[in-house]
Amino acid sequence: MNLTIKSFILAGTLCVTAAGMTTQAADLETVKKNGVLRVAVANEIPYGYMDLDGQARGAGPDVAKQIAKALGIEKIEWVTTNFGSLIPGLQADRFDMVAAEMAVLPQRCQQIIYSEPNSSYGEGLLVPTGNPKNIHDFESFATSGLKVAIMAGADQLEMLQAMNVPEAQIVTLASNSDAISTVSTGRADAYAATSLTVGGLATKSDKVQAAEDFVDPVVDGEVVRSWGAFAFSKNSESLRDAVNEVLIDFKKTPAWKEILTGYGFSDEDVSESFERTTAQLCEQ
Repeated sequence: MNLTIKSFILAGTLCVTAAGMTTQAADLETVKKNGVLRVAVANEIPYGYMDLDGQARGAGPDVAKQIAKALGIEKIEWVTTNFGSLIPGLQADRFDMVAAEMAVLPQRCQQIIYSEPNSSYGEGLLVPTGNPKNIHDFESFATSGLKVAIMAGADQLEMLQAMNVPEAQIVTLASNSDAISTVSTGRADAYAATSLTVGGLATKSDKVQAAEDFVDPVVDGEVVRSWGAFAFSKNSESLRDAVNEVLIDFKKTPAWKEILTGYGFSDEDVSESFERTTAQLCEQ
């Protein structure tokens, strides 16, 4: 995401605020008693981000707002941090819940707990305009010597490792906002991210584009698809369970589908979100 200086100032201010919060177990009773739900986003369009007016937007935040309302929680306190800081922040109780559509992965399930999936999405590549290196898949980085950038903490790292892409060819970025300059200046030959993230970044600059004729990555014989969910610390089961109860019902309504498709999720993404449970994803 090509954030403006105003966005960076806003994000930095919120991060400082988050660091200074008093740590407290995010159980449902405490949250409802305080009347405040602390929710983190990673400034990643269209999953969860703060707009220039300081309003939380994205598939995660918009659904989280509906959930909080249904639970009778009067206020949401939004926290912006880097994607790689989301899990440590939950573990340190700097916020109660993550609304970043974080993919449910077995290794993450050992560190945090998830709601049922709220979304599903595929992969993509951001490349320089014209795609001069003719890159159309993740697998080619294993043999081409080309460099691929990823965001710190993102699950594309595991995909690339499974394809035996050398560590020296992987460039780690702190934020999606660095992707356009990294690719356009040649620091990396491409940026690997979800298809929605890549599509959003491609609209921000005429120096980059989404790789056309992209071939979905295959790991262990299966085409890679992610399922995003709300995330919580392991001591927040009561809050997670309450969110799940509301989420499962909300996903049956046209309003939920309108939120996702409004942020660019396809009908296939919407239907696929029902095809896996969190328990199944944690066991894979």
